[in-house]
Amino acid sequence: MAQNKVTSAEVAARAGVSQSAVSRVFTPGASASAKTVEKVRTAAAELGYRPNVLARAMVSGRSRIIGLVVAYLENQFYPVALELLSNALQAKGYHILIFTAPNSTDGIDSVLQDLMDYQVDGIVAASVSMSSDLAARARSAGIPVVLFNRGQNGEGFSNVTSNNVLGGAKVAEFLMAGGHERIAHIAGWQGSSTGRDRQEGFVSALEAAGHEPFDVLEGMYKRDIAMAAARSLVDRPDPADAIFVGNDHMAFAVMDAVRDAGMTPGRDISIVGYDDVPMASWGSYDLTTLRQPVNRMVDATVETLIDQIETTAGKPGLFEIEGELIVRSSARIPEGWTQ
Repeated sequence: MAQNKVTSAEVAARAGVSQSAVSRVFTPGASASAKTVEKVRTAAAELGYRPNVLARAMVSGRSRIIGLVVAYLENQFYPVALELLSNALQAKGYHILIFTAPNSTDGIDSVLQDLMDYQVDGIVAASVSMSSDLAARARSAGIPVVLFNRGQNGEGFSNVTSNNVLGGAKVAEFLMAGGHERIAHIAGWQGSSTGRDRQEGFVSALEAAGHEPFDVLEGMYKRDIAMAAARSLVDRPDPADAIFVGNDHMAFAVMDAVRDAGMTPGRDISIVGYDDVPMASWGSYDLTTLRQPVNRMVDATVETLIDQIETTAGKPGLFEIEGELIVRSSARIPEGWTQ
């Protein structure tokens, strides 16, 4: 038989305080003396009381829940980013509701609508886009949206990314300085701003220096497609001597593929990724990569989201944060190269 839920009135009676005092103890930011907090929490523990957060949200108009949406978790960058986002938001007194969504506008819009139905105070969408119709509904509902690691113009929400164009250019300059002649690119999905911008920066920097890219193939941010692309670049009479890969997740697959072809990264061919996930520093990969400044990206995301939730002056913003090239052994290091 289901046990009846303990009420705040019962807790108040056990603690010898008013019901409003119980409410204050369990409301983040509310004022209550240390003595009252101790009495109420002791009584709540003895009775097995759990405050009804959703009911309180209906009264206050604030759920203190943030919806986090991510398209896929195979990319090792996203578990790291989601953990940092979750920790930072919880430190601000917000609860986290995480949804995964297919990387299509219809699927993502359905998930985002579900989040809005949960009365979330704000939404962080990691590497997903949203339709203009849903963006308008979020604005109308007063729910701020921050796109994390994805840029989308003109919809009245914030964008937080690394400076992907500059990052791609830094990789091109590094590989040219290493004396490479057949420099290829396995790009990320071109339906994403990250894929397009990294490719744009990389190719533009090559062309500005009088180099044509050896080849540009789309890896779709998928391991198997990136491996097939890598095989096609090295299985030629004149194989690529350097490959810039649009993210580390694909770069690990590319390194595996070129090793299967009998080549050694860093000696026979240079491989450079983008993200600097923890696995990039593992000895089995030791990947040269453009580091996404994930801590600063998370700080900017949380700051702009909370500012819009808690103040009337909060406005959407565009944040492009420069990342650092991390040089390891997967790519030839140019003579005299300094970070």
